[in-house]
Amino acid sequence: MTTYYNVNPQFYVSVDCIIFGFDKGSLKLLLLKRNFEPAKGQWSLMGGFVQKNESVDEAAQRVLKELTGLENVYMEQVGTYGEIHRDPGERVISVAYSALININEYDKELVARYNASWTDMNAIPPLIFDHHDMVERALAWIRKKASSEPVGFELLPELFTLTQLQSLYEAIYGKSIDKRNFRKQIAMMDYIEKTDLIDKTGSKRGAALYRFNEKTYRLAPKFKL
Repeated sequence: MTTYYNVNPQFYVSVDCIIFGFDKGSLKLLLLKRNFEPAKGQWSLMGGFVQKNESVDEAAQRVLKELTGLENVYMEQVGTYGEIHRDPGERVISVAYSALININEYDKELVARYNASWTDMNAIPPLIFDHHDMVERALAWIRKKASSEPVGFELLPELFTLTQLQSLYEAIYGKSIDKRNFRKQIAMMDYIEKTDLIDKTGSKRGAALYRFNEKTYRLAPKFKL
C-alpha cells in the first residue's frame, strides 16, 4: 500500500564530530586521513551513519567512543548540512557535533588505528566536502560560549595554573589577552579555586595551582571576558 512515507525520497543521515583538544598552548583538532572512497587519502573529520536503533545524539556519542574510547562526553550540535552534492558518494545529510576533550585522556591506540592525529588549528590541511565549514562553525560556537561561560576546562588538567588558563583562552580566541585584566576577572570567579599546591615545573618559585569547582559554578553569576 502506498503511504505518505514511501512516496517521498529517502536519504542517508550521518554525524560528523569536531573534536577539540588543547596541548602546549595550542588548540588542536582531531582529524583522520581516510582509507576508503570517496576522497581516499584526504583529511576529514570523524563521522559515521546514523543506525536504525539509535538517535542522532547517540550516533555522535558512538562515533566519539569508537575514535577516542571516551564515553559520556558532553557534545553539542552545531549545525546540519544538507547541500545536494555535498557528498559525491550519495545524498547524505550530516549533523555536526562538537566536543572538547582532555588531550591526555583519549585512547591513543584507537586513534592510531583510525589513522587519526591531532592538528594545530593554525595548520589545518584542506578538508573534504564541507568539513572546513563545520570546523569554522564549531570554533565560533566555542568562542561565543567562552565569552559568557567557563568552557574549556575539559581541555585542562584537573589542576592548572593561571598561565595555562590564559593560554587556553588565547588559543580559543586566536589572540592575546591582557594578563592584568584576565587575572582581575578570574579573581572574581569563586568557582575557580586556588589550592595550596604549587607547580614548580616552570620556575623555582613556582606558580599556584587552581581547580574548577563545577558545583560552585552552578550557583555563580555568568562572567564575560
